[in-house]
Amino acid sequence: MVAVSILTLGALFTQAWAMPAATGSAIVSAATPAAATPTAATPTAASTSLPVAESQLDNLAGLAYNASVESVSSDSDIEKRGGCSLSNLRIRRDWRAFSSPQKKAYIKSILCLQELPSLTPSDRAPGARSRYDDFVATHINQTMTIHYTGTFLGWHRYFIWNFEEAMRNECGYTGDFPYWNWGADAGSLENSQVFDGSDTSMSGNGAHIDAVGDIELSLGSYPVIHLPTGNGGGCVTSGPFTNYSVNLGPVSLMLPGGETGSTANPFAYNPRCLKRDLSTKIIQDYANFTSIVDLILRYDNVYDFQMNMQGVPGSGSIGVHGGGHYSMGGDPSRDVFVSPGDPAFWLHHGMIDRTWWIWQNLNLRKRLNAISGTGTFLNGPASPNTTLDTLINIGYAGGETVAMRDIMSTVSGPFCYIYL
Repeated sequence: MVAVSILTLGALFTQAWAMPAATGSAIVSAATPAAATPTAATPTAASTSLPVAESQLDNLAGLAYNASVESVSSDSDIEKRGGCSLSNLRIRRDWRAFSSPQKKAYIKSILCLQELPSLTPSDRAPGARSRYDDFVATHINQTMTIHYTGTFLGWHRYFIWNFEEAMRNECGYTGDFPYWNWGADAGSLENSQVFDGSDTSMSGNGAHIDAVGDIELSLGSYPVIHLPTGNGGGCVTSGPFTNYSVNLGPVSLMLPGGETGSTANPFAYNPRCLKRDLSTKIIQDYANFTSIVDLILRYDNVYDFQMNMQGVPGSGSIGVHGGGHYSMGGDPSRDVFVSPGDPAFWLHHGMIDRTWWIWQNLNLRKRLNAISGTGTFLNGPASPNTTLDTLINIGYAGGETVAMRDIMSTVSGPFCYIYL
């Protein structure tokens, strides 16, 4: 579940910023992918054994991989797909599969975006100081229309793809785009390759601060969800992002003891360190391998799938989406508005997109264009249903205004990528 303590903030963000179309992207050619080999019969229900569930997820990903490769193997449909073919198909990979030089190249590109000047006009986000901040500002601006909405999955797919394009076109990145496989780190976040604090990580935990009370997630009249704090809470002390400055927000920052942090103007300049409070318990409870596989297998319609991914209000669950965010803790990961300010956001949402991609490809005919929901957070205020003709944009972060129908497949429209 997403906690939003000040729902009236939605009134501030009713108009998505638009900007001119971005320049074309650099294409990274890939060798013709080989078919993946499923390891066992297609599972029908998630195992409660985490090692078995891990194998099940690998199997489901292999089936999705094969379906995606097959869908781009026909030359007759290449124009309809926007030019996506086996020769230019990008492969997104688990962070653990990256070599140290590959990880460093990815990190270097993020640091590059944090140094490039912002494109957001100063009258819109005076606190935005970098191209990286452009993405944070856009997410703040549109939060109430991209969570618990019909656009949640597609908007974030387009959002992280444009981030990848900025890395390539503006910072010269030529590697693969990564995802964070949450279940692999259910043993210890602090020993994770994503968060171990090495020079090939997204930086580690924050300095220890004594926390008083749990994190309390509240939403209207629904029961409060209590989440444990971790052993950090302060500024990150190791890794590539120790000198990185979070410049925008907070808007609705969940703090220990049921407190909430916010500023009068979330777009004003408010530089502060990146804080983390890693909580393995949250990953264990909400984003382990069984949770992931259960999400993919249990829900046959997109409404139930995306609602349970985010955490159905009143269910007591925050879903795999909330599990990933809140397990990072600190500032800005406990703030749904400002969460892209944590550099690990992109790996987390890479896994969100991969989970949707697997679910879609297990039944492409029925699920590829499946869409459900309205244009506002839990339909408050009431808004029209999202359709395939609904237009979205990511403001000054980049990209063009696109229709939802153009971003439902990862191998058509502007996209040409699949996952391993």
